[in-house]
Amino acid sequence: MNESLIREFIQYLRLERSLSDNTLAAYEHDVRMLADYLTHAGFGGSILKAGPEELRSFVAHLHALGMSAYSQARILSGLKAFFKYLFNEDLIALNPTRQVDSPKLGRKLPTVLSYDEIQRIIDSVDLSLPNGQRNKAIIEMLYGCGLRVSELTSVTMSNIFRDEGFIRIIGKGNKERLVPVGDGTLKQLYLFIEGYRVHIKPSKTAVDHVFINERGKILSRQMIFLMIKKTAEMAGIRKPISPHTFRHSFATHLLEGGADLRAVQQMLGHASITTTEIYTHLDREYLRETILNFHPINRS
Repeated sequence: MNESLIREFIQYLRLERSLSDNTLAAYEHDVRMLADYLTHAGFGGSILKAGPEELRSFVAHLHALGMSAYSQARILSGLKAFFKYLFNEDLIALNPTRQVDSPKLGRKLPTVLSYDEIQRIIDSVDLSLPNGQRNKAIIEMLYGCGLRVSELTSVTMSNIFRDEGFIRIIGKGNKERLVPVGDGTLKQLYLFIEGYRVHIKPSKTAVDHVFINERGKILSRQMIFLMIKKTAEMAGIRKPISPHTFRHSFATHLLEGGADLRAVQQMLGHASITTTEIYTHLDREYLRETILNFHPINRS
């Protein structure tokens, strides 16, 4: 019974909510963890019979495993989506997650690079290597457009409007948005497209994709992560960096420069402006640090 419920739930998410494969895998993992716990902890094993007490016991189990509050909250979020689905399908009479509180989370601010640090990373790209210009274009696009790495790997030639200075992005939930691209970023992008990519024969699944590897296949997120980590190390950057760090830096630097919050929300593709507001908090933190470090009264 549990197996068929999980399959139907994932199918619903795929067809009705158009979630990415990675998100679907995370939801499936969360529900399977609960199903395994109910089986081995003496609760009978049936997800349909799980109540608030069983779920609280499961959350306590996650804590005992040493999971952080963030990991616990993420898993519970997946379970809430699952039980909401069961309730809407009339498979359960009450949604037990309504009576289960999420772990208390402190506000975790994302890592942001200074413009100087970003420039050092870009300057550390070895352009003598065959993939050098491609790697430089990737970093320029991540920072210059604020893209998610999954959005970057999905950029196609037909969605670049070079003369207009825009690219069409397919974001979360298959939502489209137009993102402006600066002249400098476009220049680096086309140095790669016209000087290197044109000589690679793309595979059937990557005919229109911009960022491909030497075998003509679409670049994986893992390859981009490793490239960025290596390049950052060469630049002497010691902060924990991922492709998403450039997206955080893009938003923070725009707001520090006086950009409108809703404009930044639109460029990032955030469904809610409250998600974008974290960058105003980062801006306030920057201002506070500036006062503490440079105001004369704080130097005594």
